[in-house]
Amino acid sequence: MSSTAAGRPTPASGAAGGPDWGELLAAACRGEGLASVYQPIVDSSRGTVVGYEALARFPGFAEKNPEVWFSAARAHGRSAELESAALRTALAARSTLPTNCFLTLNVSPELLSTEKIRSVWRDEGNLGGLVVELTEQTPIDSYMGLEPDLNQLRAAGALIAVDDAGAGYAGLRHLLALRPSLIKIDRELVQDIDRDEAKRALIEMLGTFASRVDAWILAEGVERLEELDALVSLGVPLVQGYYLARPAPPWAGIDLDLAHRLASKPPVTHKAVIRDVLESATTATTAALAAEAFAGNPGLQAVVLIGDHLRPVSVLNPVAAGLGVVSPGMRVNLDTPLNEALARSMTRTASSRFEPLLVTDNAGRYAGVARMERMITALAVPGE
Repeated sequence: MSSTAAGRPTPASGAAGGPDWGELLAAACRGEGLASVYQPIVDSSRGTVVGYEALARFPGFAEKNPEVWFSAARAHGRSAELESAALRTALAARSTLPTNCFLTLNVSPELLSTEKIRSVWRDEGNLGGLVVELTEQTPIDSYMGLEPDLNQLRAAGALIAVDDAGAGYAGLRHLLALRPSLIKIDRELVQDIDRDEAKRALIEMLGTFASRVDAWILAEGVERLEELDALVSLGVPLVQGYYLARPAPPWAGIDLDLAHRLASKPPVTHKAVIRDVLESATTATTAALAAEAFAGNPGLQAVVLIGDHLRPVSVLNPVAAGLGVVSPGMRVNLDTPLNEALARSMTRTASSRFEPLLVTDNAGRYAGVARMERMITALAVPGE
């Protein structure tokens, strides 16, 4: 393989005159000629960027198409090496990620258990603010086989996303088995949604499912204003696509006129939502600090434990705080309908069924709590 004066690799030819993929992949797996771009993810109700998706690019080579590269890596048994190199390249800019934004990273499910991928997470340490997207290049043979690595990722602070829901292998069985925190709606469902009532109905169904399993939905591939308006009218909280912003170096924003258009749209008010009963609560960053708060205020009944990146973890009572026992609380979005939140609450164990719900915004940040009493009252007596 030859090199440019700048030291970047250029294509080499194999014996038959085609690309010498063995040599090219070796270079890319070392991080040579590899780069990342980042596409904004937008809060549809506020017109603000709340996250970015990292996408691999190959500027140092004649072949630019990422799909061709990852297909070649699979054919040559170097998928884990190339994906780990792409992850490390994407994570190189993580320290400059804007405050209160998350970063999504694409990973093939079958590679999660490989040492190459595991070493990326170990080297990062705290994974708070990262969303690991399970891509759909190959079928998942065993969901149980993924659990140890997914649990490790969640324990380190990462969230799990299913990419391209509604296409490929990401069917209902996939969603039920993985219980992702983020469900990305495939471009095939988003395309022409303003003209297709069946697609609207399916996205509404996915939205209902997401709200019941404490997940968000993200519509990707938005390419027309009419598609964006239809998604906003359906209450889809997160949107992404060329109409909003193309992939770019870190950290691009969106057009100010478009941001204003989204922010000025009236909120979707088909149902009473959690936002209507939101309350503040005392917070702490450790169980020990929560115990101190209880000791200083005997009348205090609950303290919300806050983790990294302002993400709520649990609702602690005095006994749990004193013992240092932290059980993950149930989270809901500000725009989750009250009736759906109550239905989900009733699926909790008897001991925690009436605990306040942890409320987050569309970026997963703590917004407050919702007490069962206020939720029931708001539904039983509209306007209260």
